[in-house]
Amino acid sequence: MAAELHVELVAADRSVWSGEATLVVARTTSGDIGVMPGHQPLLGVLESGPVTIRTSDGGTVVAAVHGGFISFADDKLSLLAEIAELADEIDVQRAERALERAKSDTDGASERRAEVRLRAVAVH
Repeated sequence: MAAELHVELVAADRSVWSGEATLVVARTTSGDIGVMPGHQPLLGVLESGPVTIRTSDGGTVVAAVHGGFISFADDKLSLLAEIAELADEIDVQRAERALERAKSDTDGASERRAEVRLRAVAVH
């Protein structure tokens, strides 16, 4: 059996995904980071961006994450996000409309959120 890490992806309002994985890639204020079993303990601040989880069964889970924290110790990874959506949950047309609306309103924060949602769907 390959080495695994236990992953918990939690948003402010719900548990988004939980399970076993072999690799998690996330964007932090220090840059993109990949966490595998046996990684050194870490605590970081999440930036808005897609999070990619390679599951133990060979699948891939992608989520759009907006802010929060990442913590890893003893092969347990916690992603505590302000907002998180699985790529499967994202309505592409709605996200595209939100992006266009944010661009026309010159709302930089909303534009970044919409772009991250669309990138998560594209990665998925």
